[in-house]
Amino acid sequence: MDYHGENQVEPAERKNNAVMMKQLKRICLLAVLLLGNLPIFAQNKPTEMADLMRSNGRIYVVVAVMVTILGGLVFYVARLDRKISKFEKEK
Repeated sequence: MDYHGENQVEPAERKNNAVMMKQLKRICLLAVLLLGNLPIFAQNKPTEMADLMRSNGRIYVVVAVMVTILGGLVFYVARLDRKISKFEKEK
């Protein structure tokens, strides 16, 4: 009994779906591991350096630099992914 439906998935597409699901599982595991450590960092220790930087207004400069670096890294990885995808399609 063969079933030849219209919604059959091609083998190449099935392989891509399997790879994407594997990557999604890895990302979910990473998120769980990272979020599982949050209670460790939620300690009530006074930090003199952070208080000093907050009082001077310099903490906002530090946060801005960190956000800029993180944004640059995300942009770089996204652009690199597009280039690699384009290169793979050409082959």
